[in-house]
Amino acid sequence: MPLDPQARFVLDQLAAQGGMALHELTHEAARRAFASLRLPIPAEPVAHVENRSIPGPDGAVPVRVYRSAGAVTPAAPGLVYFHGGGWVVGDLESHDNFCRALANRTHAVVVSVDYRLAPEHRCPAAAEDCYAATRWVAEHGAAIGVDGARIA
Repeated sequence: MPLDPQARFVLDQLAAQGGMALHELTHEAARRAFASLRLPIPAEPVAHVENRSIPGPDGAVPVRVYRSAGAVTPAAPGLVYFHGGGWVVGDLESHDNFCRALANRTHAVVVSVDYRLAPEHRCPAAAEDCYAATRWVAEHGAAIGVDGARIA
C-alpha cells in the first residue's frame, strides 16, 4: 500500500533537513528536536480550555481539557488523549492544536494527558498516568461536563 501523499510530504521535509533521527539522540536532544518541528500556526479557537491536575499513582497528573462550542452540555462524550512521542517526547503544548481540532470536529470534551516521560520515569509510569486519567474521567467526568459512560 502506498504511503499517503501528505504523510510522504512531511517525511520528505524531515529527511531534507538532515541530521540524526530522533531515536539516535539523547532524550534531551530528541525533545528539543521534536519541539522544533512544531508548525508556527495560530491555535484553533475552541469554546473553553482549562489546565487541571488530577490524582495519579505518584502524585498529580497535569491534563488540559478542551471543549468546543458544539459539545453538548452538561454531559458530552469524552475523549482522553495520550500524545505521541514514544513515551519520551511530547507534551501538552506539542499536541495542543491537534486536541483543539479533535474537540471541534468530534464535539467531545478532549482531555489531553501530560503523562510522565521516560527515561526519567521508568515504564510503566506513563501508562499508569494514562490509566489514572482515563479512570478519573470515567468516575469524575461530570466535574468537566463529560458523560463518564461515553469516553474513548
